[in-house]
Amino acid sequence: MSAVPVVVIFDVGKTNKKIFLFDENYKIVFERSARFIETFDEDGDPCENLESLRLSVYDSLREVLRRKEFEIRAINFSTYGASFVYIDEYGKPLAPLYNYLKAYPEDLKKEFYKKYGGENVISAATASPVLDSLNSGMQLYRLKKEQPAIFKKLKYALHLPQYLSYLVSGAEYSDLTSIGCHTQLWDFTKNDYHDWVKKEGLDKKLAPIVDGDEVFPSEFPGNQYKVGVGLHDSSAALIPYLINFHEPFALISTGTWCITLNPFNSSPLQPEELEQDCLSYMQYKGKPVKASRIFAGYEHEQQLKRISSHFNQGPGRYRNMKYDAGIIYNLLREMENRGEPAVPVWSKDSAFVTRDLSSFSSDKIAYHQFILDIARQQLASTKLVIGDSKVKRIFVDGGFSKNAIYMNLLAMMFPEMEVFAASMAQATAIGTALAIHKCWNTKPMPNDIIELKYYASNNDLAL
Repeated sequence: MSAVPVVVIFDVGKTNKKIFLFDENYKIVFERSARFIETFDEDGDPCENLESLRLSVYDSLREVLRRKEFEIRAINFSTYGASFVYIDEYGKPLAPLYNYLKAYPEDLKKEFYKKYGGENVISAATASPVLDSLNSGMQLYRLKKEQPAIFKKLKYALHLPQYLSYLVSGAEYSDLTSIGCHTQLWDFTKNDYHDWVKKEGLDKKLAPIVDGDEVFPSEFPGNQYKVGVGLHDSSAALIPYLINFHEPFALISTGTWCITLNPFNSSPLQPEELEQDCLSYMQYKGKPVKASRIFAGYEHEQQLKRISSHFNQGPGRYRNMKYDAGIIYNLLREMENRGEPAVPVWSKDSAFVTRDLSSFSSDKIAYHQFILDIARQQLASTKLVIGDSKVKRIFVDGGFSKNAIYMNLLAMMFPEMEVFAASMAQATAIGTALAIHKCWNTKPMPNDIIELKYYASNNDLAL
């Protein structure tokens, strides 16, 4: 029996790290998880164990190379963003892989923004809200100021996907999906590094930029497979949709954060949009993707505890609760009578946070009210990035796509749109594989990897 041609994908999240092998039809033929091993930086803050991660890549690669039933044609990587590996001229890491949640020194932050025109000016040009260490450019600035000896030895600061790619290819490059995602490094108006990056000499510490579909030869002797440059995971998850759908659409990717991505809106971010948690991503072809986000998944987790505790119910009861249009109708009328605005405005938290649970006669009504409040919050957030673009379809993936109440409400709130729940196993890993499709796969791009469920708008209920 001949070996099955495959692509190897390393999908590295903060806590879940997996290796996948996909065949030419993008079916998973092998899957393995790696353990998350934590260590601490010089300040005692928790961070990723970089050496363990490096060895995990090599060990996993050796394991799949030994499997004669597979013919490895290519390898690619996707990881979480906002994380740099600082390497010297020999490729050796010079510092820990600092956690993007690490506290940022307030005095250094004030010095930086005072020097370069203020938070609003930098944020608007770089399409990056002020997020401290989550702005990876600020991590590199901090290294220069606080650890000049290490900065002097530094050859390149590689974002994590590109470091993992470097381990296998020996090629030192940057890609725009990492450089262009809330880093405060990239000037979206000039399509180049921001002036502050050049004035600080940081551009010389960033490897040359290549396209997200670029591949390189393997450094492993005797192996002929190609190695992708690596991608930021949020951008990778969008790729299957960009390949399968060509009419303008928005994707609401739901999880802890509910992020609306609009690849068809490249207008510059306005100050008021930045204040409402909008930002821009960069897709693998180098085009900006306007995005907005709410912390709805986290809030769902917290409010579910509050509802189930108050009504003495198990939280699992709400997992598959059916949509009741009659309850929603009554809730909307009650909200109207209380003078709550018909058209919701953007808010960091949903209105449910301040609602009195004793005012609800049942947990079913309370849960419908909560999801209604979340959906109204989502409406305001999503409209920020749809703007004047010609989006006619909304795809929802992740946890909320399986919530019938949420999906029906979203369809009701966007009556002019086609609203779909989208289902796709391992979207980030598949997107990472699709990015380098042409270098390893002789078959045409697949058009059946996304399952869609349409939700019709109920025009009898109006906001």
